[in-house]
Amino acid sequence: MSDYFVHESSYIDDDVKIGKGTKIWHFSHIQSGSEIGENCSFGQNVNVSNHVKIGNGVKVQNNVSIYEGVELEDYVFCGPSMVFTNDLTPRAKYPKGSAGYKKTLLKEGSTVGANATIVCGHTIGKWAMIAAGAVVTKNVKNHALMAGVPAKRIGWVCECGNVLGKDLKCECCHREYEEHTDGLKLKKH
Repeated sequence: MSDYFVHESSYIDDDVKIGKGTKIWHFSHIQSGSEIGENCSFGQNVNVSNHVKIGNGVKVQNNVSIYEGVELEDYVFCGPSMVFTNDLTPRAKYPKGSAGYKKTLLKEGSTVGANATIVCGHTIGKWAMIAAGAVVTKNVKNHALMAGVPAKRIGWVCECGNVLGKDLKCECCHREYEEHTDGLKLKKH
């Protein structure tokens, strides 16, 4: 008996590692060589392609495909029907295979909203938040709030998800931040 749950309608290929407490719901497919951490949740119709690495506590909502070349660190949230890509110049007649895939990294705690698209080859910073429907075409700084097509930074967000004011202090959890070249960092007292 395994220490994770897989719905009977889902498929798990050989050579897959799944951490304890993870739940994989209806009509999902986890492909060979994938590694999934503990306490993750995969909604209906999720595809995890070959050799994808996913951390602990990740939540993937319905209708998301995580393609080879994408890596999700701990506590990443992927909203319903959001899209990853892994090839900037795909052609059906001239497939590149895994050697041509661009790496995409979502760092700890980052969130991608429903129907957003992450163009491959970029890094989404820690605790960043991508608005629903946004199209990310460049790297995203830690704690950045991104929206639009193409996505632009429209503000900053706290680790708890609250949008921060100009003083970079969270009204909900009272964390305080300061701006650095790679985004926000917790203020040291």
